Amino acid sequence: MSHQPLSPASRVLRAVRRTLLAIFGLQLALAIGMSLVDSYRRRGKKPKPFPVTEPREVPVGDGTLTTYTFGQDLYDAMLAAIEGAQRQILFETYIWKGDEVGERFKAALAAAADRGVEVYCIYDGFANLVVSPRFKRFPATMKVLRFPVYPAGLRFFDLSRYGRDHRKILVVDDSVGFVGGYNIGTPYATEWRDTHVQITGPGVWDLKRAFADFWNLNRRRRFGASERPLLLETASTWEPRIRIHRNVPRLWMFPIRSMYIEAINRASTNVWMTHAYFCPDQDFVDAIKDAAQRGVDVRLLVPLKSNHIVADWISRGYFSQLLESGVRIFRYKEAMVHAKTSTIDGTWSTVGTANVDRLSLQGNYEINVEVIDEAFAANLEEIYLTDEGNCLELTRSEWEARDLHRKFTEMILAPLRPLL
Repeated sequence: MSHQPLSPASRVLRAVRRTLLAIFGLQLALAIGMSLVDSYRRRGKKPKPFPVTEPREVPVGDGTLTTYTFGQDLYDAMLAAIEGAQRQILFETYIWKGDEVGERFKAALAAAADRGVEVYCIYDGFANLVVSPRFKRFPATMKVLRFPVYPAGLRFFDLSRYGRDHRKILVVDDSVGFVGGYNIGTPYATEWRDTHVQITGPGVWDLKRAFADFWNLNRRRRFGASERPLLLETASTWEPRIRIHRNVPRLWMFPIRSMYIEAINRASTNVWMTHAYFCPDQDFVDAIKDAAQRGVDVRLLVPLKSNHIVADWISRGYFSQLLESGVRIFRYKEAMVHAKTSTIDGTWSTVGTANVDRLSLQGNYEINVEVIDEAFAANLEEIYLTDEGNCLELTRSEWEARDLHRKFTEMILAPLRPLL
């Protein structure tokens, strides 16, 4: 049986397809290989101690904000709040390890439920695939929603249903709330540099509402149609200096990116940003560059080596244009900095769960608190300067002199930016 010869156009298309598949295969193989080598090198290595800023309470309106930069301090405060709960606990986390710290939280939540407190918990199924199934068996007195590993169901092509639940929230009664970058696990207690904030006053209501909206959006899949929605009373007062921004991919709501760009575009003095993973879109990069070019003191603090080596390499693909525009880049050494914070012009600040990357800003469920307050901004600036003291600044001359193989790796991985 003879085959018809391919036309010139068909041969060209086939060659193009094969070339694209080969390039994508090379990118994927390189990414996987780098991750495996990095994982092997890290085996048995412990991060070194790093400078931290003591928790500080700042009055804001009719409430307070307290920043935490050391995991053990944060966990002690969260567990104390859980142990003092009288009516209701709302607990949500991306990673909930089944280790010593994870067990402490599980036991504290179960004890609260046993004494009659309403306990609602949410965790992300995909992020906890490696956690023991035994740990994920909870007492019947607790209501636990596992956000599914594959949340799209039969709606394969509905991109709004693929976001992960990357949020970290704790609300106890109507009195106190916590939000920020810390997951739950023993390594985060002492080995990672992260930032969380405790909220009291009217701002707690917005955290409660954020939790309830997510619970109600997903409760039927876990508990069935008979499960009642989580109802909250309406707050009697508003706190104009504190706003909670939520990314909700199911509803195509992504306000956190807009919040950042608007604040950066208004900057006149300084923009100091700390981010674990920095893989923004070009519009975000342009906003930062424009600020630096009009004389704003723009500083970006990222890990020297994060826990995701591919994200590090992709992030470096932006360094050339940032440095050329006058942005100062600081790399945090000898420990993982996982914070997602920024402060601008001594007035505007944000702390939350959203990284500056595609997954956080245009894909996952995220939550950030935006604060317009000079005292809180001063606190975050102090934290930033403490962290900067543990950094190596990347100079333009040093960056331009990097090895050829590094430039080649950055070029090969650049097309993966939209995936991160």
